[in-house]
Amino acid sequence: MLAVEGLHCSYGRIEALHGVSIKVEIGEIVTLVGANGAGKTTLLRAISGVQPITSGQILFDGVRIERIPAHVRVARGIAQVPEGRQLFTSLAVEDNLALGAWSRRAANVADDLQYVYRLFPIIAERRRLPAGMLSGGQQQMLAIGRALMAKPRLLLLDEPSMGLAPILVDQILHAVQELKRKGLTVLLVEQNARAALTIADRGYVLETGRITAAGAAQELLSDRRVQAAYLGV
Repeated sequence: MLAVEGLHCSYGRIEALHGVSIKVEIGEIVTLVGANGAGKTTLLRAISGVQPITSGQILFDGVRIERIPAHVRVARGIAQVPEGRQLFTSLAVEDNLALGAWSRRAANVADDLQYVYRLFPIIAERRRLPAGMLSGGQQQMLAIGRALMAKPRLLLLDEPSMGLAPILVDQILHAVQELKRKGLTVLLVEQNARAALTIADRGYVLETGRITAAGAAQELLSDRRVQAAYLGV
């Protein structure tokens, strides 16, 4: 579904990604593991189209998209849940969800709204409240739901467990697994490497803008270098 080839990204004179290449197959959960500043968020932003690239290729369904605007990528089936959620906090929960579907025709939007409410029942209970009144975990659920309203085939999920209690992290990651069972493909950035690799099919380790390891998730979980660097072993 997704192929990133030799991607370079810079912030001014500082190069953040140095020839990164990854692939995501249809129906997979693929996770990017790495420390703060490794370039994980930059890579997701480049794929979704909100971060310009210096060179390289991004192919979605075999078609190059690196020169296509972000909003067109959304319409083609790529949606990102940004780090920090970035909700419209003064708007109601349901209005935030409706904005996620702005690029779609009205048909079937109501069905997808109900699916989000079934996935996150607490969001349904609070659908009339301003998004800013939700807890951190509820806001993360809302951010994921907003992305799902775009009807993506590829979901880019950036640090969904950030700042959340362990029980909420489990709920969020369980929801990600449920989305995979429904046929969604997920590229997951997550500092909780053990949790991410536990639910993923494959993973990549990104260090200072370079891929330094890749493989099946279980292989990375048992890799001594990954254990020492990211799993506290």
